[in-house]
Amino acid sequence: MNIPRIRISVIAVLTAILVAGTTAGTTAATSAATAVDVPPLVQAINAVGPYGAGHVAAIAALKQMAQAPAAQIPEILAGMDGANHLSANWLRAAVEAIAQRELERGGRLPQADLEAFLANVNHLPQARSLAYDLILRVDPGAKPRLVPSLLQDPSMELRRDGVAFALNEARTMMAARSPEASAAYRRALSAARDLDQVNEAAKRLRELGETVDVAAHFGFLMRWQLIGPFENTGDCGYDVAYGPERDAEPVNEYPGKAGAVTWIEHTTQHEYGAVDLNAALGKHKGAIAYARAEFHVENARDAEFRLGCITANKIWLNGELLTANHVYHAGTYIDQYVGRGRLQAGRNVILLKIAQNEQTESWAQDWKFQLRVCDQYGTAIRPSPLRHQGSARK
Repeated sequence: MNIPRIRISVIAVLTAILVAGTTAGTTAATSAATAVDVPPLVQAINAVGPYGAGHVAAIAALKQMAQAPAAQIPEILAGMDGANHLSANWLRAAVEAIAQRELERGGRLPQADLEAFLANVNHLPQARSLAYDLILRVDPGAKPRLVPSLLQDPSMELRRDGVAFALNEARTMMAARSPEASAAYRRALSAARDLDQVNEAAKRLRELGETVDVAAHFGFLMRWQLIGPFENTGDCGYDVAYGPERDAEPVNEYPGKAGAVTWIEHTTQHEYGAVDLNAALGKHKGAIAYARAEFHVENARDAEFRLGCITANKIWLNGELLTANHVYHAGTYIDQYVGRGRLQAGRNVILLKIAQNEQTESWAQDWKFQLRVCDQYGTAIRPSPLRHQGSARK
């Protein structure tokens, strides 16, 4: 389960309230927390929902949990494993309040237990990231010891630190003209998932004379079949099922916006898999285009289909609609939209619908997309060997 990085402002407010409540009327230097029964409190907090659902019980549980001693922080962190987005915020606030109270009274955090929690990759990535932050808060010197082990961590926040450490080592080797610099940058690139770190590693490897396939690293699909334009004047075509999305096995030719249209083979050379539909199909306004690709895998598995697209779009996998985004010219970036589905063993068909409206501003002329296939951590899923994106049936 992925829980977005928690906004510091929200946590700060909750923590301040809890700390104030737990220290009021006590002498910080002498007060000692009493162990609490964590599981039922976690259960009450994890039951919290939007629009006030479960809030009364959760607030009472949160206040009681904030009284726990620092030794119970790892147990509370473990409660985040079953948290939803909202309750994870609450649990983090409790941990922050306990840690702040303990450190302000001159106490200590359970360093060894926090490191053991961090080492267990089965825990929620965001909970492990919080454990890591707490460790470094009281022992900054632990970073050089811990960071190398984070290079392939399933937590993207922790992995970023691991990659940053690896990149720094590679820079040192490159500056010293070490023959090991290329291998060091390769290790960093293999682990990197964030665009800036991938770009740095790729740039340095190329400076060292190495060939780097950034598109393959991210899992961008480069080969497509394209067809269009279909009618979208006045945005009329976004919800119309034209032939390519209606037919399980599309035919070669369909009636289009201004006559018959046929599929064309298209391979993009863009480093990040961008397909420029203006260049491939001609510049059209008030139009719909379809992009189709076959994707073969040996075994069934869950996957994410991450799309960057500046105009309205839809994604289907094997005829199942994964995501629809009816937005025009609001900007575009890698992983802008995410559709989640399950690849079946063998042949899979990915179909995109990319709409263009009739805006005349210069910034509204782009008609393009990029799509990559990856797991929940952003690691590219490669198609089976000797299998590539296929063709529409003729």
